[in-house]
Amino acid sequence: MKHTKKIAGASIIAMSGILAACGGESGSGEGNDPIIVAGKPWTEQYILPHILELYIEANSDYEVELEEGLGEVAILTPSLENGDIDMYVEYTGTGLEAVLNEKAEQGESSDSVLERVRSGYEEQFEVTWLEPLGFENGYTMAYRSGEGIEASTYSELAEMSSELVFGAPHSFYEREADGYDALVEAYDFEFTTAESFDPSIMYDAVRTGEVDVIPAFTTDGRIERFELETTEDDKGFFPKYDAVPLVRQEVLDNYPELEEVMGGLAGQISEEEMQEMNAKADIDGEDYRTIAEEFLTSKGLIEE
Repeated sequence: MKHTKKIAGASIIAMSGILAACGGESGSGEGNDPIIVAGKPWTEQYILPHILELYIEANSDYEVELEEGLGEVAILTPSLENGDIDMYVEYTGTGLEAVLNEKAEQGESSDSVLERVRSGYEEQFEVTWLEPLGFENGYTMAYRSGEGIEASTYSELAEMSSELVFGAPHSFYEREADGYDALVEAYDFEFTTAESFDPSIMYDAVRTGEVDVIPAFTTDGRIERFELETTEDDKGFFPKYDAVPLVRQEVLDNYPELEEVMGGLAGQISEEEMQEMNAKADIDGEDYRTIAEEFLTSKGLIEE
């Protein structure tokens, strides 16, 4: 879903060179060019760019162009740095650990993590983290109800893990700071088997009993729709993953009203609202743009 493996600074620079060599279109350099908004290739990150697009265009004279599903953080970071894109929504813990190579302190607050990524991105990439959208998309170890598992925390789940099969997206096993190996070490999990799935298949796998436990994303609508039980990260293993729009400083300079306009979205999306939007896409099959438009209209953030 959202959080990806650690990206060393050298890797980002190397990726930047590759993207530049590919001759991709440059992002906005003048105040009359479209603002290029990108996203990652999964449900929430298909919806959020439409929310940004519709909101900016409804509340300013700026034009927005979308680069939907462009890639994960290893692609988006150099694209932003190179000016191939101008803005996208990232998660604070991902920025801290996967890009800046810094480790969150156990139980570190949202404000502290946000301040660290703001400082680091401004210094390294000349990119600004705006105000949080209002929700966190973190991890919860989830299991299907009615299967004899009774656990409200990761620690309680660890006590019975020797009888359980774990399933996660491919990238979860590759990440270092907040991936499978580090999680197992932190909680002494002893799963009988660890299976690898695409993120979308992972939820069906736990629902049908193919696996017993998955690292579910807290804003995924299938948690409620599939009646999954969730658990608390009682040791604070995972950092905060607050959703925040990122924008190149050059773009803020060339579009002087953009930061103020985006301030109107700050705190407007709750975890429950994002979860429901994701469910409308993943389960009900609704169009991403339609979901975004209906949400913004219902909140009075754009006019019908």
